[in-house]
Amino acid sequence: MKKSSLLPVLLAAVVLVAACQKSTHAPSPDVRVVSRTSLPADPNDPAWSTVPVHVAPLVLQDMVEPRLIQASTAQVEVRAISDGSRVVFRLSWADGTKDDSVRPAHFSDACAVQLPAKVQTDVPAPQMGEAGKTVEITYWKASWQASVDGRKDTIKEVYPGAAVDHYPFEAASLPTDSDAQKEMALRYSPARALGNTMAGPRKKPVEDLIAEGPGSLTPAPAGTSDGKGLRTEKGWVVVLSRAMPAGLNSSGRSQVAFAVWEGSHEEAGARKMRTGWVPVVLEKKS
Repeated sequence: MKKSSLLPVLLAAVVLVAACQKSTHAPSPDVRVVSRTSLPADPNDPAWSTVPVHVAPLVLQDMVEPRLIQASTAQVEVRAISDGSRVVFRLSWADGTKDDSVRPAHFSDACAVQLPAKVQTDVPAPQMGEAGKTVEITYWKASWQASVDGRKDTIKEVYPGAAVDHYPFEAASLPTDSDAQKEMALRYSPARALGNTMAGPRKKPVEDLIAEGPGSLTPAPAGTSDGKGLRTEKGWVVVLSRAMPAGLNSSGRSQVAFAVWEGSHEEAGARKMRTGWVPVVLEKKS
């Protein structure tokens, strides 16, 4: 056979291989939780490149007050891996501005994963669950991530140009770490003194929450989730790790929902972009 006659055959083979590769990485219609023996904690771990991606369109939350009137983030890309006891979600989305400030009138970028507390046929309402049907939420904030990454919880750090004359709990007359200094620090930090979980420096950039409908959001009794977020050229990529939902196994299906907040769009609380329930399937271990 002449070389010229081989060319069409070779081109056809290349096209076929390319088509197969493209279909392998095509978006999944559901969130496919891939089984692995170890879980990646870093958003850039190479293991994520082998996991199917689900592209979840986002809709504005306009059902309850305060409503989001103008749409912002269009979609979030989701991947998931489990080792049988925990499940890790990787969320990535486009955001042209980095919003991780803790200043008044500034809002933080954020994202969340929501799952039914119990895997059952009759799932809760996707809008924060409903009475008697609890949902579990793992919530990440860019401002918390900045704190975990080393940004100090001080006026000088948040406002570099500010000049502080004196703080009583930093006075030289109060020995460092003494009871008197700690008492004074609480006196001048009322949110922290009242046990506000949103105040002060963070050890983790995530929080576990539960809800039974809009307006019922409360911290979960035990916070076992973890996570990490990284800023990219186009937006954010965040890994959220949490315990496997009760009843979710290789023989069943469940639902998952996602939410994204864009700080520069003044999104916070109920003002957010969200999904409805998305089918989630746990792959059988090979």
